[in-house]
Amino acid sequence: MSRTPRSLLTLASLTVAVVVLAACGGTDTDEATTDADAAANAPGVVAVDAEEAVSLLSDRDDLVVVDVRTPEEFAGGHVAGAELLDIYDPAFQDGVDGLDRDGAYLVYCRTGNRSGQAVALMEELGFTEVYDAGGLDALGAAGATIDR
Repeated sequence: MSRTPRSLLTLASLTVAVVVLAACGGTDTDEATTDADAAANAPGVVAVDAEEAVSLLSDRDDLVVVDVRTPEEFAGGHVAGAELLDIYDPAFQDGVDGLDRDGAYLVYCRTGNRSGQAVALMEELGFTEVYDAGGLDALGAAGATIDR
């Protein structure tokens, strides 16, 4: 079977393309493993359900619990040990900005709307480990200790 010059040129071009792609696609295995390990150790912003949040509260001593509701709501009941950072306070962003970006945070509000806004800001500011726990009622129903 004889090949035409055009089919030989196409075959040669494909061969070169395969060789170039193979050469460019290689990665340093140690570097790739290090990047994967770093990603696994820095979850970023993660939405968790109430049961997962309660598990985190009981398993993690380093977790900072942040309530983003109003002072009046906070006074009516909050997760034990929570810090108040009122999302409606004009100084809210400054308060968040003053937090350690490498710390671990669990953020909640009444229903999950304000906590979603707060964790979006934290993600934008480069926080590496933030859990959006949604609303206080669900946390209480799942077994979180609520101080009243």
